[in-house]
Amino acid sequence: MSEQNLGVAGAASSPSASDIATLQAKILAFAAEREWQQFHDPKNLAMAVAVEAGELMDHFRWVRSEEARRVLDDARTRTEVEEEAADVAILLFEFAAVCGIDLGAAIERKLARNAERYPVALAKGRAVKHDRLREG
Repeated sequence: MSEQNLGVAGAASSPSASDIATLQAKILAFAAEREWQQFHDPKNLAMAVAVEAGELMDHFRWVRSEEARRVLDDARTRTEVEEEAADVAILLFEFAAVCGIDLGAAIERKLARNAERYPVALAKGRAVKHDRLREG
């Protein structure tokens, strides 16, 4: 993702379709060079996303929520977390490509849907599921 896609406080905005397509082409080429397409079907890729997400979560297991950001202060741990996050993204991008999902469009649709489900006036500062926002 380019620097121009960075939003408030350095948080990334949704990547452009060209960014995603470029990354997906690189990911698919990497797998093709190794003849891994035979293993990279939707089921196996979905499972691999979950496995890599678990490896990412492992860095934060048994850490209190208020201490979670400090885990990344250690350079070695930060590198490991970055690599696990990249693994999740790589596999998710490949999953979308293999399944014919336009990930950029799907992200935009989901963000729009979430904006409707979680209006700022009701959701701001609240960790409440959308179907309970209008309660008390």
